[in-house]
Amino acid sequence: MVRFLSAYIPARTLFLATLDMMLIVAGLFIALALGFPHTAATSFNYSHASLRIALAGAVCMMFMYYFDLYESQVLANLWQVVGRLSQVLGTACLVLAAVYYAYPSIELNREILFVGILVIGLSLVGWRKLFLMLNRLAPFAERTIFLGSGPLSPCLVEELQRCPELGLRLIGYIGDLPQNMNGKNGLARLDGLDRTMEVIRRERVTRVIVTMEERRGRLPLDLLLLMKSQGITVDDGAEIYEKVTGKVPLTCLRPGGFVFSPHFRISRVVELYKRAFSILFSALGFVITLPLMGLIALAIHLDSPGPALFRQTRIGKLGRPFVLFKFRSMRINADEDGIPRPVQENDHRLTRLGRWLRKTRLDELPQLYNILRGEMCFVGPRPFVPQQEEELAKQIPFYGYRWAVKPGATGWAQVHRAYCATLEDNEEKLAFDLFYIKNMSIGLDFLVIFQTLKILLLGRGAR
Repeated sequence: MVRFLSAYIPARTLFLATLDMMLIVAGLFIALALGFPHTAATSFNYSHASLRIALAGAVCMMFMYYFDLYESQVLANLWQVVGRLSQVLGTACLVLAAVYYAYPSIELNREILFVGILVIGLSLVGWRKLFLMLNRLAPFAERTIFLGSGPLSPCLVEELQRCPELGLRLIGYIGDLPQNMNGKNGLARLDGLDRTMEVIRRERVTRVIVTMEERRGRLPLDLLLLMKSQGITVDDGAEIYEKVTGKVPLTCLRPGGFVFSPHFRISRVVELYKRAFSILFSALGFVITLPLMGLIALAIHLDSPGPALFRQTRIGKLGRPFVLFKFRSMRINADEDGIPRPVQENDHRLTRLGRWLRKTRLDELPQLYNILRGEMCFVGPRPFVPQQEEELAKQIPFYGYRWAVKPGATGWAQVHRAYCATLEDNEEKLAFDLFYIKNMSIGLDFLVIFQTLKILLLGRGAR
């Protein structure tokens, strides 16, 4: 796994993306050379050819990401890859056409672009097919076993099996508690802990993931050191889970993890950056969107009776309540019993305009005022109403730790998880929030904002 902007990317996925980029650029240069067949020198001296090709390549790579061509479920399905690649190339052509219309001086010759798109499409499909074949071959997979059968093991097995691009071939586990690993995604028990090295030699194991439930006094440190000295990779199960999923494993989280970990500490530098960033861009956002907000407020008045703004008490940093502002998207007194409830699909409480506002996320614009006042940041855990927060804090361990930072208009949990309707949903969202708090940085904030733009442009997850 490669660390990038405080998140983790599988090395094979990064290799795949690098080859994709090289094939896109090479395809455009091949098309350029074909467009000037008489002399190769002329083709590469074509006015600012490299810059024009770089622009077209960057647009293609952006849409490769936006159409999820690096997501695990897409990577493993060649037909999905082919379908999405056609969407990528079609969308890229439309966007480039609009850019070329606005700036003719940077236009890439139409014939060159057309031939380049054909070459790129064929080469990317061929390369993805080869990648899938190589990734599934046993010689290219790391033979992996689990050491122990703690409560994290079944979840980790499921996640690793869902990500073939990691290149891990799960052989089984070594432990004394076979019942913990039973089930649909369970692993076969290979032997007891006392015969670990025999199993490693017999199964030709190259990676060991430690998933023991209780390690104090039981963790075989000498054995682990012996493995490492023989070239075997030894990983902590909780760390692997975080890298693969982008969330903290709540099942093996202990209070000492907060007290003694160097990660769960909010840097003053990061806090200052977030405040300066919030002031600058919330003020700029206000100036740019003020005419739009005026039109939205007028439209709300015309669409349904009641105020344009919706005010609701939410829980902020350190559990302090504050008033959050949004454009009203529901009819007045939508919750007759006074208990706020999450929005459902086709919710009857939404107004006609409100449904569109929520889908486009324009109802969130007044939160720029909360950000400017310092009650929120652009990126952070999503704030909820006091009653909901109190109930969840009673039922979910460590829930209150998400109040260690200011809430955000968007966040790591929001871009990975949609609306929360059940206790299990909120537990998973907390796992993402704790990952964000543990790894909070400038780079991770920019990654969240970039992923938020992707969600907004594709209209995903809105209710």
